[in-house]
Amino acid sequence: MKLELGVNIDHIATLRQARGGAGPSPLKAAQACVNLGAEYIVIHLRRDRRHIQENDLRLLTKHLRKHVHLEMAATQEMSDLAVKYKPGSVCIVPEYPGELTTSGGLKMDDKHLPLIQKVVKRLKEEGIKVSLFVDPKANDIRAAKRIGADIVELCTKDYSEAKTEKQRQAILEELSVSSILGRELGLEVHSGHGLDYENVEDVANLSGMQCLNIGFSIMSRAVFVGLPQAVLEMRQKIS
Repeated sequence: MKLELGVNIDHIATLRQARGGAGPSPLKAAQACVNLGAEYIVIHLRRDRRHIQENDLRLLTKHLRKHVHLEMAATQEMSDLAVKYKPGSVCIVPEYPGELTTSGGLKMDDKHLPLIQKVVKRLKEEGIKVSLFVDPKANDIRAAKRIGADIVELCTKDYSEAKTEKQRQAILEELSVSSILGRELGLEVHSGHGLDYENVEDVANLSGMQCLNIGFSIMSRAVFVGLPQAVLEMRQKIS
């Protein structure tokens, strides 16, 4: 099975927002990535609108709907926007004020699950595939299945930030077991967060893994070699 690639283009919008102008265009970046074989275009519409804007979501779903993978918090505002624009898929992620980037998986406990389940149900009723961003823990993956998710995206933050090889291998084993469990439960299994050109191959080779969502490292590489070359290099790494 060919491993799919999701390219997060948030930081194209970050660069645009730095000057407040019209470019660089997230839509043009997305079209380039799709032309190079990216299956998903990942965007995170944050509550503070620090990069991706509602108009980006509108344009991307207008031109590339089936490829658009919207990351969003489990809020009424974001649910309304997802229903309005109907991206191909949505990933529900935790979001906290002041964070630089997503810091871990959703809290899949009795306190938080009812709200997540409510959002999942609404999106699925609108024909939108739903992913949950979770830590590689068996209970969290089983909970995702129980409340109706189609996809689990395993958080690779701890893997990408491991300080020693022993620690990295231990976390890789957790990801491996979680990937197999997800597939056994009938879920699609994706992974993402902190993956780069140096650490991606071991995750790409895990049994059951179907898609890797990668943004910052591709955009950083693109500064030096251009976006098309950066995407092609990542594609080669995960092939």
